[in-house]
Formats: sequence, structure tokens, C-alpha cells
Amino acid sequence: MRVKQAAARLTVLTVAAGLILAASVLTTLGGTGLMASRINRSTIDDIADLRAGILPTMTTVTDSGGKPIAYLYDQYRDPVAASEISPAMKAAIVAIEDRRFHSHGGVDGRAALRALVNNSGGGPRQGGSTLTQQYVKNFDLYVRAQTDAQRQAAVAPSYTRKLMEAELAVTLDRELSKDEILTRYLNIVYLGRSAYGVETAARVYFGTTAGELTLPQAALLAGMVQSPAEYDPIRRPGAALGRRNLVIEQMRQQGLITEPRAAAATAAPLGVQDDAAVPAGGCFAAGDAGFFCTYVVAYLEQAGITAEQLTRGGYTVRTTLDRDALARVKAAVDDQVDPATPKVANVMTVVAPGADAHPVVAMAANRTYGNRPGQSSFGMPYRADNTGVGSVYKIFTAATALEQGVAGIDSMLDVPASGYTSPIYRDDNGIPIPVTNVKDYPAQLSLADALAQSPNTAFVKLLESTGVPAVVDMAERLGVTSLATTPADGKPGAPSIADVARSRRQASFTLGVSPTSSLELANVAATLAGRGTWCPPNPIESVTDRAGVLVTPAQAPCRQVLDPGIADTLMDGLGNDDREGGTSAEAASSEGWTRPVAGKTGTTQEHKSAAFVGATPQLAGASIVFDDSPSPQPICDGSPPYSCAEGTLYGGTAPARTWYRAMGEILAGEPVLPLPDPDPRYLRGRNS
Repeated sequence: MRVKQAAARLTVLTVAAGLILAASVLTTLGGTGLMASRINRSTIDDIADLRAGILPTMTTVTDSGGKPIAYLYDQYRDPVAASEISPAMKAAIVAIEDRRFHSHGGVDGRAALRALVNNSGGGPRQGGSTLTQQYVKNFDLYVRAQTDAQRQAAVAPSYTRKLMEAELAVTLDRELSKDEILTRYLNIVYLGRSAYGVETAARVYFGTTAGELTLPQAALLAGMVQSPAEYDPIRRPGAALGRRNLVIEQMRQQGLITEPRAAAATAAPLGVQDDAAVPAGGCFAAGDAGFFCTYVVAYLEQAGITAEQLTRGGYTVRTTLDRDALARVKAAVDDQVDPATPKVANVMTVVAPGADAHPVVAMAANRTYGNRPGQSSFGMPYRADNTGVGSVYKIFTAATALEQGVAGIDSMLDVPASGYTSPIYRDDNGIPIPVTNVKDYPAQLSLADALAQSPNTAFVKLLESTGVPAVVDMAERLGVTSLATTPADGKPGAPSIADVARSRRQASFTLGVSPTSSLELANVAATLAGRGTWCPPNPIESVTDRAGVLVTPAQAPCRQVLDPGIADTLMDGLGNDDREGGTSAEAASSEGWTRPVAGKTGTTQEHKSAAFVGATPQLAGASIVFDDSPSPQPICDGSPPYSCAEGTLYGGTAPARTWYRAMGEILAGEPVLPLPDPDPRYLRGRNS
């Protein structure tokens, strides 16, 4: 047995000695000869990556004021320049990990041999790798490795791997300064508690920066490199203190610090924060901004920035989110529908109109963002609700009538009695479907009054003149873009909702049966408030990469989709909804609303959802209350609204109250601006 052990020991010594000799030859020859040719042939990609030294770095998502709302990361890391790392930190890591760092050529044969003899003799294990070699290994582990197998290979006790590390270390030592190598190492190394790199470790453990690390703080972090778990200062303070003081003693022995300074540092407490932890990653940590954060990520991915780029690319994403507006919207949706209310969701989005952009100001839902019971991570404010938004879609019929000259905003419309059978309102078998109203109306109403009072029969009758396809086109132009991308039967590749509505001449389209999001409705209102200029709703102010270079995500350009005169006239015509006789008048009064507003309510046939959309000259928004369960049921209005057998929820109840409260608080202190005057060309209609 002893003979076998001796033979095995001799083999280890022989192989290791060969490694050391090879590294020494490579160093001496300046990277030429057999070893260098091997690098050129088989590690050229590794050298290129190492030369670039680009590390996975967290992306920071901020609000419009620059305050972070979320961190997106695979590894919580914030690389810093050499000048941003304290001299004490650099000295401490060299003292404990590689005392000959400034004199060797990337591989330290003397240290490797010393470790080899010690380890093979059964003494306390020592490492022979230099900081440069450790950097190469960590680069493999934290940058290149994407799978568990690759991560295991990056740290496997393989002589082949060790030789490769040595080759690359020598090459790097020839090409980079010692300070650059040291800085790269300190930026890549793992320091426990999910902190990668010295900057984030300084922040996590001490609430400071890498540049402000004191001697005892630097010594603690340097000591943790060997085993972050074993020397965790929170869980194992005694072990961490002993290791820190060993680093300080090594610095004293190597003449890096004086004896009095070493004594003072040794006497210092650990001084770590009790709650040392990295910020939670992703949108689940964004609190009330969680839905908005998820929308931002989806927007950027659609614009060409992948999820991997976001979690590793070190971007700074400054969004359009107004924190105060978000707080107001969140309070309003929660006030109307408590977050714990089963089967009833309340969502609202606010968008600012403009000629060159439609910034998304706020977005919230009454549900708490998350994946625990009772929470939701579904993008409710910006993803279409399948139950529809009801009579809000009458806006599109009215806009089409103005554009075609079928009617003007003051034109008198016929209002057939409830039970009217229209020649275009039929079921799939061609059988006429009676159109019903919620109450009795005069036989005629102006288009403006019809928008405020919302008789179904009047708009189905108007649709007979405009035609369904033109109204579908108008809805898409003004902002309901999902109609063209959502399959009518929910199956990928099937005809879209818009295509089916056009081809089948679905008169029910004007009654708002199509899935629609509060984001889309808010953007429709912003398009009208912006005098007919459509822009894609945009949650981004700027995106900069890790180098501070501005990145411009791809998006559709703004365009004029409606004559400004029609937009102005329709804004004016929608201005009666909050007045006496309007469907949201009671809600406006209850919330103390006094500003001019262009608004429209909507309620689906079985009261499974209801909506309110409105615009002032400064801001536009939309609120939708709906059953968010897999099997939607009618909703009754109450405090809060609740699931019931026969619904009483209307757009003028909880949705309108939500909108008026939120927008009233957001606009408090802002000038009270009038709605635009109607264009005389669209008062009576060309065909009247």
C-alpha cells in the first residue's frame, strides 16, 4: 500500500513539475515556441474574450427621475475602474492570494512548487495559482460557462485545465498591465451573498464603494475569496474575523502596512451590515412598479434587446415612469377594488399625448405583482383583456362617421327602440339579433349626446352607413394595434380579430366585444388629444450601454392617422360624459372632478367587464375592471365590486371612479385647460 501511495505521489509531482516547467519556459521565451503555437491554434477565442474582459453586468431600470425601480441581472456585478478601487483592497488581495504578483510573469513556478510539496505531504492545502490564473478560471466560470456541465468543467481538478490557465495567464501578463489584471480580477471574483466583484461586495457588506474601503474592510473581503461560505461574516463571524486578521498580518509581514496600522485594523470590529444582501433581481422586486417593469422588459425585447442582453449587458434604462403618478393610480385602483377581492381586477394606464412621442406615465393593477397565491405576474394593464371593453368602441364608429361625412358631431342620429333588428347585426347563421339598450332614449340624439348617453341601437344604426371594415380600420389606426396580431380563435396562425371582423362584417364590433388593454385605450385617447397623431406608447426615455453610449431601441415612427379637425371635434364631442346625463357624471361628481375631459364609458353585455377612457389636453388614461379568473362571471358594483349572478357593473361606476380619482390627484396644481374647439367642417357632416 505504501509503495502504491508513493508511486501516485511521484506521478502527481512529475505532472505538476511538467506544468511548472512548461509555464516557466513560456514565460522565459516571451510566449513563443511550442506553447505559444498551441495558444494560437486552440485558444484564440479564449484570448479574444479575455482581451476584451467584458463581464456579465446588471442592468438598472430607473424611473423618469433616475431612481432605480429594478435590477435585472444574472450576476449582481457593477465593474469599476482601477482608480475606483482603494489601494488597501489591492494590497490586501495581493498579500493573501499572490504575494509575488508584481514580479512573476503570470505563472509563479515557485509558489506552485511550494504548494505541490506541501499538499502532497499532507499539510494544510495551499494554492499555487496566481491572481492572473484565478482570473482566467473565473472568466471561464462566470462568463463563458452557460450550463452546469460547463461550470463544473471550469473548476475541475484537471491538469489539462491548469495548463490552459497557465498559457492564457502568461499571455495576459504580456499584454496587460498588472493594475489592469488586478482590477479585472477584483471585478470578476465572487464574494458571497450573490455579490460578484468588489464594488457590489463593498455595497452589500459595508454600504460603501470599492474606492472607500478601509483596511479592515478590504482585508475581510480579500480573506473571503478563498471560501465565501466558510468566511461569511454574518453566519460565521468568528471564522471571518480570524481570516481577516490573517490577511492583515500577511500585509504587515510583507511590509505593506506598518505595525501600528496593523494593530489598529486587527482591533477593529467586522462592521458588516446586519442585512447584507444584494437587491432582489427582476421585476418581482419592483413593488407597485412591477407591471410597468415587466412591460418595459417586453418592450425592449420586442425592440431587439434580448433577455440575455438585459441580464448581462450592464444597461441603464431610464423609463418614463412618474413615481408620483404611479402612487396615485395604484391608490385609486386599490381603493375601488381591494387587491384581495377574488375574481375582480382593476387596471389603469396613463399616457401623455404628443406630436413626437406618447410616454407611458404610469401603469398599475389592484393585484400585487408577484407569483404567490393571490398575486399576479400577468401583464394585466398592457395585455388585452379577453372580455372586451364595451361601448368605448363607439368612439371608432363616431370617428369613421366624421371622416366619411356620414354625420357631424351635431348631426341628429336615429335612436331605434330597444329590440331593433339591424340588417347587418346577425349571428353566424345569418339570423338577425335584436339590439338592446339599457334604458329608453329619445328617438333622436346628436352624435355628441349619443356618445355621452351611449344607446347601442344608435351606433349599430350608424354602422350601417359607415360599414364595419372602415370602423375596424379606424380602431387600428387610433391605437388598438392588437386587433391585427391577436388570432380570433386564440390559435397561432389563425386569422386575426381585425380580419375576421372585416370579412364577416361583424356589427358587434362597435359594441366593444374585442379583447383590448388599458394601455391601448389610453393611447387611443392620447392620439385624439394629440390632434390625430398616433405614436407607439413608449415607456423609455433613454437606454445607455455599459460604456455610456446611447442605444436607440427600434420602434414605429409617429404618424398622422386622423385629420386634426376630426380629432379636435371628437374631443369636443366626447366632452359631455362627465356632465348631467352623461354615463360617468355621477362618478365625476363623487370624486370632485371639475376639469374638462373627453371621456367614454363601456360595459360588456354580461357585465363581466367595464371600462372608462378619458383625455385632458395634458394626459390620457383608461381604467378597466374585469373578472381575471379563467372562467369570467358577471360583476356587481359594490364596495368592492364582487362576482355575482347578474351583473350591475358599468363603465360609469368603478372604472370611472378609478379614473377620476387618479387623474384628479395627478393633475392637481396643473393648469385647467379647455378641450379644443370643434372644426366647423365636422359639425354637420358633408352628407347631411
